[in-house]
Amino acid sequence: MAIPHNDGGALADEVSDLAQKAGRTVGTAESLTGGHISCLLAAAPSSSAWFRGTIVAYSSAVKHDLLEVPTGPVVSERAARSMAVATAKLLNADTAVAVTGAAGPDGQDGQEPGTVWFGLFDRGSVSALQKSFTGNPTDVVELTAHHALELLVNCLRAG
Repeated sequence: MAIPHNDGGALADEVSDLAQKAGRTVGTAESLTGGHISCLLAAAPSSSAWFRGTIVAYSSAVKHDLLEVPTGPVVSERAARSMAVATAKLLNADTAVAVTGAAGPDGQDGQEPGTVWFGLFDRGSVSALQKSFTGNPTDVVELTAHHALELLVNCLRAG
């Protein structure tokens, strides 16, 4: 799988354009990416007008305590959904993307390295999807951030 280096900024710029046109606010919850998605969004044009912020919940305890992830695995659909919903609420964001997974080199919660769950909250609706990425942990972080930005672009395009 090719790693989409250097186009995260272009995707973040597109999120900015779409969010501003739609009058929508955006937030993120990040685990394995450790704030990488929010760095890209914060550097986008006029981010202060639409970007509400991020919650970096690297620790499982933070996911459970702050982001209302139910007891159990944090690399799961339930966790991704809970993270997205709680983040939208905490940040007062119209749209929130959440990522939780195992970047590697080891797996987590019975999941293989490279397993990532994405949660997407958009104005009251929540969805989740799972992806499997290959590569070293840095590659998995890059691919995860790229896919999260693509999810935001597609969500904002859809209205």
